[in-house]
Amino acid sequence: MAIRTVVWGENIHEQTNEVVAGIYPEGMHTTIAKALNSDEGIDATTATLQEPEHGLSEARLRDTDVLLWWGHKDHGAVDDEIVERVAKRVWEGMGLIVLHSGHFSKIFKRLMGTPCALKWREAGERERLWVINPRHPIAAGLDENFVLENEEMYGEQFSVPEPLETVFISWFQGGEVFRSGMTWRRGAGNIFYFRPGHETYPTYHDANVKKVLINSVKWAHNPLGTQTSIHDAPNVPVEKALEPIVERGPKLHQSGEAGYR
Repeated sequence: MAIRTVVWGENIHEQTNEVVAGIYPEGMHTTIAKALNSDEGIDATTATLQEPEHGLSEARLRDTDVLLWWGHKDHGAVDDEIVERVAKRVWEGMGLIVLHSGHFSKIFKRLMGTPCALKWREAGERERLWVINPRHPIAAGLDENFVLENEEMYGEQFSVPEPLETVFISWFQGGEVFRSGMTWRRGAGNIFYFRPGHETYPTYHDANVKKVLINSVKWAHNPLGTQTSIHDAPNVPVEKALEPIVERGPKLHQSGEAGYR
């Protein structure tokens, strides 16, 4: 079965900026979804900030294997209830791919537990992405590096937790470098952050970027499905201990009683 993928877009710049609208007339989210749908193993649809529940109802997320997230201008407009809903699904095994300025999104900061801050400069400079983990599935089919002629600079330090893996490092004309492709695991969910994607440049039309996005969806997908038991914290009765034991000492809870949360 194809990987059920949702591309979430803030969908503000496309409506308010003529340059962005000219590059992405159907919205960045639609361009990304079309790139993903060019692979027969992926079934991508879209959701936007402006939809009820931001297009991320409990039922929609329950049927989502991988979620891609692009936001920039109004991270604060994302309802906290939806953020917690997405985090819960990641813990249960849904993959999450955070793109470009999504590093400051509520969901990314929620799952990283850090400020996720960085240096930046909007000067349309050249970015060269180096594949430093060529055997990683996300880098499949790429040369040792590729170039984006115009991009926004992101520079270190990037205040995120130490990643599980680093796949890409970027160099910019101004001299800065940046860990532009990193992975983490939170609960049963795989997370990938991919740096390129400033809205005033045609980054998501680039063939190499499309390849990375397709590869990352396949990597982030958890074929084992939803692991709802990750939320369980059972109180195991003495009589059900794996080895015989004798209860002793005072306690707060009765046998089988739920713990405090």
